[in-house]
Amino acid sequence: MSTPRFLSLPPGVTPVQIDTPQGTFAALEATPISGVIERLPALLVPGLTGSKEDFIAVLQTLATANRRVVAIDMRGQYETPGPDDPAAYTCPALGNDIDAIAMAVGDGGPVHLVGHSFGGLVTREAVIDGRTKFASFTLMSSGPSGIVGPRERVGRVIMRELPELGLEHLWTTRYEPEALGGGVPDEVVAFLRKRLFANNPTALATMAEQVLDQPDRSEELKQIEVPTLVLFGEHDDGWPPVVQAEMAASLGAEIVVVPGAVHSPAVEAPETTAAALTRFWNTAEAVRRPAV
Repeated sequence: MSTPRFLSLPPGVTPVQIDTPQGTFAALEATPISGVIERLPALLVPGLTGSKEDFIAVLQTLATANRRVVAIDMRGQYETPGPDDPAAYTCPALGNDIDAIAMAVGDGGPVHLVGHSFGGLVTREAVIDGRTKFASFTLMSSGPSGIVGPRERVGRVIMRELPELGLEHLWTTRYEPEALGGGVPDEVVAFLRKRLFANNPTALATMAEQVLDQPDRSEELKQIEVPTLVLFGEHDDGWPPVVQAEMAASLGAEIVVVPGAVHSPAVEAPETTAAALTRFWNTAEAVRRPAV
């Protein structure tokens, strides 16, 4: 799971609730510490076992470019409740949520959309369905279809063990040992446990199934006229870097490979990631402006 390196909120970052016709979603909102909001807002969507806190390290930097930036918990994740109905957690259903959240964040106008890992598969649904006009779309450490490699095995473990053995088993046999072995600070370990147990188990199991079984929708995505960025760590252990690079080429998308990062560039290389996103967003906005 993505593991924040710190939990204290930087200046200008506050917890908020995003109200939509689809329900209310927990979020972190970043606004400029000084100056005014003059650029289009951005919406950041986490991965399968993640949450809005995965973006803490980039939020203040992104907002410094005079924009509002919102990171959310998807339905059933951490502080956003969800029903015990697997149908609520398919990629199309979650994509409907993203449409509604984007409309709320952008007040009906265009929004820069970022999906991390499983969040990339979810946000892709919102882009393809065409109900919301996005200013740009970033696939962060996400691939064209179901996840492969070491993280595929993790997804299958969740699918197999969660329904029978529960969250406590996953924590004690997998996530806690990984965190302790990685030298994660005690307060972050406590947060990881709290976050895992706050997830709706039906949501977690269904999302794990979804991240494994998604088809390649690159051809459909390519038909949508939206500036697209594919950003990933050079050592990504989710979708292999070569697979993400091939996807970027097929989409005609920009590509950014983050040196030293693995599967969570916003955590592992926040300044590089924030700089790449800001540059991409600013360029997309400049293209949108009519010539004077």
